[in-house]
Amino acid sequence: MLKRNVIIIGAAGRDFHNFNSYYRDNEAYNVVAFTAAQIPDIKDRRYPPELAGELYPEGVPVYAEEDLPKLIKELKVDECTFSYSDISYQHVMSVGAIVEAAGASFVLLGPKDTQIKSTKPVISVCAVRTGCGKSQTSRRIIEILMEKGLKVVAIRHPMPYGDLVAQRVQRYAELSDLEKHKCTVEEMEEYEPHIVRGNVIYAGVDYEAILREAENDPDGCDVIIWDGGNNDFPFYVADLQVTVVDPHRPGHELRYYPGEITLRIADVVVINKIDSADLAGIETVRKNIAVVNPDAVVIDAASALDIDDQSVVKGKMVLAVEDGPTLTHGEMKIGAAIVAAQKFGAAGFVDPRPYLVGRLFETFATYPDIGTLLPAFGYGEQQLKDLEATINNTECDAVVIGTPIDLSRIIKIKKPFTRVYYNLQEIGRPNLTGVLEDFIEERNLG
Repeated sequence: MLKRNVIIIGAAGRDFHNFNSYYRDNEAYNVVAFTAAQIPDIKDRRYPPELAGELYPEGVPVYAEEDLPKLIKELKVDECTFSYSDISYQHVMSVGAIVEAAGASFVLLGPKDTQIKSTKPVISVCAVRTGCGKSQTSRRIIEILMEKGLKVVAIRHPMPYGDLVAQRVQRYAELSDLEKHKCTVEEMEEYEPHIVRGNVIYAGVDYEAILREAENDPDGCDVIIWDGGNNDFPFYVADLQVTVVDPHRPGHELRYYPGEITLRIADVVVINKIDSADLAGIETVRKNIAVVNPDAVVIDAASALDIDDQSVVKGKMVLAVEDGPTLTHGEMKIGAAIVAAQKFGAAGFVDPRPYLVGRLFETFATYPDIGTLLPAFGYGEQQLKDLEATINNTECDAVVIGTPIDLSRIIKIKKPFTRVYYNLQEIGRPNLTGVLEDFIEERNLG
C-alpha cells in the first residue's frame, strides 16, 4: 500500500502532539512537513530525528504556512491535517479551501486518535477562547484538591519554542527551573503561578513521556490536572472535564475551533467574569450552553481582582502591560491591567505605539487592533530586550502589569510599577468544591 503524504498545519504545539500520537509510528503515512503560524521564529526549523522516531531518521522540516499551496504541489501531498487552536470557523475553512484547491484533502484529528489514557485520575481545564480564565480555574481546582490532602501534578499544553530535544520532558518545581529550561515570558506566565503555590507542573514536547513521568513524580501524584492552552481539547482522556466560557465575548463559544468541542464535551462549565460582563452577554452564553450541552453542571464565577500597590495607579497616566496571547489571537481588547487601572483611579492610559522598539513593531503590524495596550511578548531574548526598552521609553507616570508573572524579575523596569492578579471566585452553588468532593468520593481518593 502506498503511503499517503501528509503536511501537518500547526503552530508548535498541537501539531507536534498529533504527529507523536497518530503519525510518528504509523506506516500508512509519510509526514513530509509541518507548517507554522501564530508564533514568531519557528518556521525554517526541523522536528528533530531524536523525537521523530524510526520512520523519520532525518526529522521533519518546518515551513511557513503561507507556502502551503506550493508545498502541496512540490511534495505531492495527499492530505493536510489542521492542528492549531483558537481559530474562527471562517479561518479554518479558508485554510481548508486553500488545501483542497491545491488538490489535497483537509483533515481534522479528533480525541479518539490523539488522546492518551493515564493511570491516574485526570481533571482537564479547557476554555472556548484564549483569555477566558483557564489558569485561574486550574489554580482554584488545585488549591481545593491540595486542601483535601491530595498530591496534585499539573501538565500544561505545550509551548515548545526552543531546543525541542531538550524540551522533550520538562519538570518545574522551583523558580530556578524557569531559568534552567530557558523559558520564554509566555511559558513563565503559565508555569510560575503553579510553582509559587507549591505544586509541580510538567510540559514539553512528547506528551506520553511527560504523562508517564508525571504519574511517577518523585513528590507523589494522586491527581493530574490538564491545564489547557488556547481553546484546545485535552491531550489526555479526562475523568472530569471543566470548560471556561467568557461572557465578554458572547457567541464565541460557538464560533471558534476547537473551543466549541471543549464546550460540548464538558462535565462542568464555568461562566467566568460575571462581575464585569453585561447581563446580555451572560444570558447569551448561558443559553448557548443549554443548547449544546444541557447536562453540564454550570458554575457562575467572578475574576476577583487584586493589586500590589494601588497608590502607584491612582491619578496617574499609566502604561498597561497585558498577557500577550490574550490580546493577539485571543482578540480581547482589555486585560487585568486595564481593569485594575480603571478600578483604582488611573487618570488615563498612555499609548505605547509611539515608543515601540524592534520586534514589537511586527507584533502591532500583525495584530493592528491591540490598541492602547502593550502585550508582554518575550518569545526570545531579543523580544524581551525590545519589551524592556519599550516600557522604559514610554512617557508615563507608572506601569501596571497584568501578566501572571513577576515581570521585574526578568527585565529592568525603570518606572514605578505594580502587579495585578486575578483569582477565580465562585458565586453561589453549584461550586467547584462540591464538584471536586463528589469526584474525590467517586474515585476513593480521600
